[in-house]
Amino acid sequence: MKLIKEKVYEGRNIYSHKKCLRIDIDLEGYSEIPTKDIPNFNFNLTKLLPELYKHRCGIDEEGGFVKRLEEGTYLAHVCEHTIIAIQNIMGIEVSYGKARVVEGEHYFVVVQYEHKKVALGAVYLVIDLINSLINQKPINFEERVSYLRKTLVEETTGPSTKAICDAAKRRKLPIIKLGESGIYQIGYGKCGRTFGATIGDGTRCIGADISCDKLLTKRLLEYQYIPVAPGEKVFNTINLLQTAEKIGYPVVLKPQFGNKGKGVILNIKSEKELLKVYKVLSDNYKDIIIEKYIKGNDYRICVVNHEVIAVAKRMPPYLIGDGEHNIVDLIKILNSDPRRGESHEKPLTKIKIDENLLECLNKQGVDISSVPLIGEKVLLRENANLSTGGSAIDCTDEICEENRELCIRASKVLGLDICGIDICTEDISKPIYNSGVVVEINAAPGIRMHHFPSEGKSRDVAGSIVDMMYNNNPRNIPVISITGTNGKTTTARLAGYILSLIGYNVGITTTEGIIVGNKYLDYGDDTGPDSARTVLLNRDVDVAVLETARGGIVRSGLGYDLADIGVITNITEDHLGIDEIESMEDLSFVKSLVVEAIKEDGYAVINADDEWSLKILNRVKARKIFFSIKDDNVYLRKSINEGNPGIYIKDNALFVENNNKKYYICAVNEIAITKSGKLKYNVYNAMACCAALVGIGVDYCIISKGLKQFQGDENYNPGRFNEYDINGIKVILDYGHNIDGYKSVLEALKDIPHKNLIGIIGVPGDRSDSSIERIGSICGEAFDYIYIKEDIDSRGRKSGEVAQIILKGINKTVNMKRGVYLVLDELQALKTALTRAKTGDVIIVFFEQFQNLVEYIKQKQYEIFDMKELMEN
Repeated sequence: MKLIKEKVYEGRNIYSHKKCLRIDIDLEGYSEIPTKDIPNFNFNLTKLLPELYKHRCGIDEEGGFVKRLEEGTYLAHVCEHTIIAIQNIMGIEVSYGKARVVEGEHYFVVVQYEHKKVALGAVYLVIDLINSLINQKPINFEERVSYLRKTLVEETTGPSTKAICDAAKRRKLPIIKLGESGIYQIGYGKCGRTFGATIGDGTRCIGADISCDKLLTKRLLEYQYIPVAPGEKVFNTINLLQTAEKIGYPVVLKPQFGNKGKGVILNIKSEKELLKVYKVLSDNYKDIIIEKYIKGNDYRICVVNHEVIAVAKRMPPYLIGDGEHNIVDLIKILNSDPRRGESHEKPLTKIKIDENLLECLNKQGVDISSVPLIGEKVLLRENANLSTGGSAIDCTDEICEENRELCIRASKVLGLDICGIDICTEDISKPIYNSGVVVEINAAPGIRMHHFPSEGKSRDVAGSIVDMMYNNNPRNIPVISITGTNGKTTTARLAGYILSLIGYNVGITTTEGIIVGNKYLDYGDDTGPDSARTVLLNRDVDVAVLETARGGIVRSGLGYDLADIGVITNITEDHLGIDEIESMEDLSFVKSLVVEAIKEDGYAVINADDEWSLKILNRVKARKIFFSIKDDNVYLRKSINEGNPGIYIKDNALFVENNNKKYYICAVNEIAITKSGKLKYNVYNAMACCAALVGIGVDYCIISKGLKQFQGDENYNPGRFNEYDINGIKVILDYGHNIDGYKSVLEALKDIPHKNLIGIIGVPGDRSDSSIERIGSICGEAFDYIYIKEDIDSRGRKSGEVAQIILKGINKTVNMKRGVYLVLDELQALKTALTRAKTGDVIIVFFEQFQNLVEYIKQKQYEIFDMKELMEN
């Protein structure tokens, strides 16, 4: 088995609404050989990976997959289940997968994943494993799995971050991971809020910086008469000993700048011990503080938006002797608790044997080989940080009002909207002014102790953080996603324009570029997920209108989670034979993802007159808005009767029917982009746009105004049936690039007066030969003169290849009146056509590069204007 390529889908995709990866593999002669016929394959596989016995594999019982093995299944299927199983044994709950043949020995396998690096590592391991089982040459399987476990620890989202992500999802807000930074964005556009761990969107940098300086924090708290432990910075051993004598033993040494309890040495009782600890600390830290050791319990108070949300009593790690096991073995038993993991991956952290632990044991007169008596308690560390193995008991209901107010005041001293305040006192239910101190204040406090206390009630700190970022009103910007074969760009632009009339700053992605407000951020084909994220991450955007094309969906999935509105303008033949899309069924399936990924209260907008759009209705779970040129369309009527809005044309006017009322929007010939009703396809685009805007609650009067104002020229809708006059010759530029696009434009040309109809035609090279030839035939029937040109981007074709296929189609027609010319350069073709054209002729250019043609046309118009002016003078 050989890996051909891999593809990671980070969002909803054509295979699943879950994160998936696809691998393409070459079975190298084993496509027809079942596993039962490969010596010892099944036995060795299940011995190495008994997790496979749990896989049902379509059989409603455990062991279903193993039954398939015994019956004789095939390697691609084995590959699928084994990748999933390796993730399962590491505690990753994934189950979805599929394996399909592409051609011959070429298969693809799709599997669900949670952690990309782990999943890809599992892929590489499984391919090596299968090859080793076939060749009966063992590999270091356990060592490879152990490496993946370490990768998982590194890749696992921290508990605080995960808790905030989960809280956002409960509030129906999407999450975007910002690279591998550990920083995430909740929501889109103007409703986007970034956070990293528990550093929130509004957390002040200066407050976080101050909290990192323990000495400065102490001084600021003293100024506000908040009790802190006596202490100061030390610079040398003489200064150290003098200060210790002044404040009195026992004392604490700690770094001035630090976190997670690192370098903090508690309860130093003598001068000898102090000098020893100082020597060790000063080798690792430049700035060191000495403080009076205050005896008491270690409390962490979590303050969010200057409110006490949770209180936990942190307990240092300890063990209880059983009279049989030594301390090393007892630590191993503690670490076997499934709640303990490496670093912050689980509610509790595994206890590591290090110098601090050994020193703590030494103070108690024991070492790691000692066997504690039955019931004997042995402290493993003096500090209670969860990151070093401590545990927590919830005490939120116990804190007294005085301490609550003190913590709120302390958070305001540093200006932190989220912080963890460490207090040392015997009892948090009693005011600390005479019996306790604030030890320090932490920005980015860990919250797993509050969400997963060892004892007591779980507190939803993450929910409070999310609510604070949204002023207790969690919300998101509307997202409109538009797909289809034709009309996507016009529909998106039109929707964006109408929304701008309300005052919204609209972010739009199209085949022509990305626009925010009225400014282009990029020019080009921006219809994929990366372009969508450009808009969704832009804090100026009030509404996102995303053209979502087939290519981006197939290659990368969706760039958003769920849309408020999903639109399918139409589904007609295009791109067949590309990206494994071989039929209209395949194409419809791909485009259906847009109307599947819709919010519970959103709408799918469907063309009720389009055959293939109707064939995917069984995939749509959201409410539907149908649009049709007939008010009695069966699908439209049924949907309206079910209580949904509907959009239709009646008596040559556009209507919305909603809530048992009919609303007149405007006459068809008033819709500017229809050119007084001549462009029938733009009637459909106007209805699709209207339906989307009705779905998000736009006022009907605004919709009417926008439909009347949005022109079909280069200022409003560049490249879509834009008309120019050059000395009595009409030139039309249009982006028609497929069979249906050509037909729609040619239908409109019938209503435009002309002497000769001249076509400058071309087809993208990635269309099938039959589609290209069919366009040639259509043009041969319609035009008096034809200039065949080719795109600069040949998309894998040889120069002149597409032109010859078009010519072949033209030659099959009998209506060609005058001439066909091959001028492969697009701009040169227009220049030649204009040279030969006469007043009253109409030239239509189905362009590839719009801007070059426009610049030439305007240059010609200026030259003619200057000539006329010169002659008049």
